Amino acid sequence: MQKLISLFTATFMLFVLVSTKNAMSAPLSFETDVSGENTKPAVILIPGLMSNGQVFEELAIKLSANYYVHVLSVKGFAGTPAMSSKTGSNAAQTAEFSLHQFTQDIVTYIDSEKLDKPIIIGHSMGGLSAFNLASKHQDKINSVISIDGLPFIGPIFTRTNQTTVDMLAPQAKSIKSMYQNMSSEQIAAQTQQGVFIQATAQADQARVIEMAKTSNPHTVANAMYDVMTTDLREQMSQITIPMLMLGASGAFTHDAQHQQVAGIYQAQFADAASATVIMNKEIRHFMMFDDIDWVYNTVIEFLGE
Repeated sequence: MQKLISLFTATFMLFVLVSTKNAMSAPLSFETDVSGENTKPAVILIPGLMSNGQVFEELAIKLSANYYVHVLSVKGFAGTPAMSSKTGSNAAQTAEFSLHQFTQDIVTYIDSEKLDKPIIIGHSMGGLSAFNLASKHQDKINSVISIDGLPFIGPIFTRTNQTTVDMLAPQAKSIKSMYQNMSSEQIAAQTQQGVFIQATAQADQARVIEMAKTSNPHTVANAMYDVMTTDLREQMSQITIPMLMLGASGAFTHDAQHQQVAGIYQAQFADAASATVIMNKEIRHFMMFDDIDWVYNTVIEFLGE
């Protein structure tokens, strides 16, 4: 009987070890580029929708002097190969994307790399991902800095914080269906229509369009749907770690418009005691393209250096 119990225990432990190994070796939904010294405080930079880690090139260089910098690139965005469903010579691309899984993959990465409460900096969807991470795993991270990425994007479309996910769901489904069936050229053309909101300089606008053009349509569609149907506003009051929200309204021309946008941003953090909201009326959505010095200096001031 004792031998039988021992055999069962050994078999069970082997199963646990193999399962844990397989879970840890599962491919993550992003690639990473690391710079700086691992003895310094860690920073994770998360790009936004249809962007890769190159959008943080200048910021990463500046930060790497004093931080251990990890720049993510979501698989399927901006030329980064989409996730593979198999390994080896029969590998096939799959464009599935889940904001929940992406967040969990960041936690897995933090654990596997043994990062001690990294600072999380995200742009656009990356900012939403950072807030999502803080709402579920704030014990894992030091602080959150969002570069023009809100806890809920809906009010940006409707211009009112009374908007709910249920109100936006039909539009989100329609946009998901539309993007799934787009060609690269169609995604580029769609991005061109609103690129003036994204960046000021024509060269930077061209970068945004090119990143969109080289993004996987299915990955974009899935990500857009998740972004539009994720509302973290209520969770903000439960987060106790420091949060910085950098908002950009430089694409608008009238004071009333700037005030309206600022009101939308501030309302989403009205009950968040640990959050600071700073608006910039001179620069646009890709803030690090328009004014990298302002972004860097504001980040460093927030971090207390």
